[in-house]
Amino acid sequence: RIQVEHPITEMVTGTDLIKEQILIACGEPLPFRQEDIHLQGHAIECRINAENPALGFRPSPGRIEALHMPGGPGIRIDSAVYQDYVIPPYYDSMIAKLIAYAPTRDEAIKKMRWALAEFLIAGVSTNIDYQLAILRDPDFLAGRIDVGFLDRKQFQSKL
Repeated sequence: RIQVEHPITEMVTGTDLIKEQILIACGEPLPFRQEDIHLQGHAIECRINAENPALGFRPSPGRIEALHMPGGPGIRIDSAVYQDYVIPPYYDSMIAKLIAYAPTRDEAIKKMRWALAEFLIAGVSTNIDYQLAILRDPDFLAGRIDVGFLDRKQFQSKL
């Protein structure tokens, strides 16, 4: 089984995990050893969901009336939605996984903030502004986070 956050691992290792998983399932050996894998750079992932943070992250099903996804060097988007796609009320509300990669943590965060600000989805509520608020928080930027970080900050009440 592959973890949901596998794009982060792929970005910092340069390894296509899905490809390798398929080759292994076909009986092929791994073409590298664990010690051949070297981490390089920093990556951050934001899950873009059709939900309303101000309403307790209530799902926001509906039709995507307009859509613009950012791109460029170090930006990856895993998504299957398109303009006029209807987000159903019955399943996971994830619209996309947005991944930013850069040589340093600060640069990856800056790139992610840019990408989130460029991401346009009209017709449904999303958690984009919520994630932007987190990425602008001084404690987050300084790495002063723990499991109680979101509860203490209450970002949804500031939207």
